[in-house]
Amino acid sequence: MTEQILQSFDVQGFQTNLIDWYQANKRDLPWRHDQDPYKVWVSEIMLQQTQVATVIPYFQRFIAKYPTLHDLAYADQQDVLKTWEGLGYYSRARHLQNAVREVVASYDGEVPDDPKALGSLKGIGPYTKGAILSIAFNKPQPAVDGNVMRVLSRVLKIEDDIAQPKVKKQFEHYADGIISDKDPSSFNQGIMELGALVCTPKEPMCLFCPVQEYCRAFQEGMEQDLPVKSKAKKQKKVHYTVLLICNDNDEYLIEKRPDDGLLANMWQFPMVPVDEIGKDHMDNWFQLEYGIDITLSAKQGDLKHVFSHIIWQLEIVTATTSRDQAADKRLRFVSRDMLDEYPFPVSHQKMMPYITSR
Repeated sequence: MTEQILQSFDVQGFQTNLIDWYQANKRDLPWRHDQDPYKVWVSEIMLQQTQVATVIPYFQRFIAKYPTLHDLAYADQQDVLKTWEGLGYYSRARHLQNAVREVVASYDGEVPDDPKALGSLKGIGPYTKGAILSIAFNKPQPAVDGNVMRVLSRVLKIEDDIAQPKVKKQFEHYADGIISDKDPSSFNQGIMELGALVCTPKEPMCLFCPVQEYCRAFQEGMEQDLPVKSKAKKQKKVHYTVLLICNDNDEYLIEKRPDDGLLANMWQFPMVPVDEIGKDHMDNWFQLEYGIDITLSAKQGDLKHVFSHIIWQLEIVTATTSRDQAADKRLRFVSRDMLDEYPFPVSHQKMMPYITSR
């Protein structure tokens, strides 16, 4: 299949044009200032599901706080999550730190340049492995993400559904067949840059494309039709009432999420699953769940937070309690000033104005 797709394709010409364009037009991004494998690794994890403009300040703060792999390995996970706060997809931070700790323990603190060893680390899939190996170690390893599949689907005129896992594997073979052996770092970054700046999802700027002469979709007027991608399943909506519970000492009750799953080890204000229990029994449910009596006060607002697979519909309600300690290990009473010390997900950060305005 790969040989058929690449038959009569000018691989050498494509490589030359792409790399020359990248070297002349690449953006000045902080993780491109050197080829430190640790920094490349951090940047690639941060860039998953996140736009470059959003990542830049987070990357700079993260590297300033954890300048070396050892600094991150020995850091407190709550501090790491706090530094990551607002970037979302927090499992990335946990997996990154766990993998970095494994590198310290098993590889003397040196990021392995062996594909099998690198790929065995937590949170490093085929794309991240290829990106680190090619960018940091200049090894001809393909790195295929959504940007790359979009570019290659147009350049090679591939009409398979890129949402299917088996098709992504095919794209890894295509990328492996055209990657530059001489400068795989610039080649892989060049395709990523092309997808970000020129070969965009909508309205690709074909007239400015450095590889236009090699693009089969452009030659056939199909650039707007590719890639083919089936729609994802509709996200499930879940309703919660979030309780901002304050005691007589002006302390707020916060809850630590479980050690695994969505937003693991982050902190939040207690959330009542109203789809399950209804709105009329929240105070009773709370007492049974946490052993704390509360008095509901007033609704403060509504908030919607969208994850990749689920949508939270959040009703924000204030409440009071006479308690100043919580027996439940998940809970903690915290003063207003100390709330900033805890890592909260974005949805709960947005509730802080209701705290400070009271």
